[in-house]
Amino acid sequence: MNAVGESRALQFLGLCMRAGQIVSGQEACVNAVRNGDVAVVLLDSDASENTTKRMKDACASHDTPLYFITPGELGHAIGKPGRMVVALNRGSMGEKFLSYFKD
Repeated sequence: MNAVGESRALQFLGLCMRAGQIVSGQEACVNAVRNGDVAVVLLDSDASENTTKRMKDACASHDTPLYFITPGELGHAIGKPGRMVVALNRGSMGEKFLSYFKD
């Protein structure tokens, strides 16, 4: 994804947060992936090795897309600085968000 596409996706992510369509935090995201409740998982590129491995494994075993985001941008986009992983719920907002990655 180019910088403009990532910027637009992160702006939309803020809207998703305000709409209550975001799950954040490692444990909550892993559980949501296991339950099949999410359309996509976003991981900060600076996340720890343990968090990265755990999310990669969960997403791979449940066929959930996983995208890496520029360090620091994820927490800033949702208004929770320092947040390393978020998942976007299935539904129209999740599909719209994924369309930013397909362009």
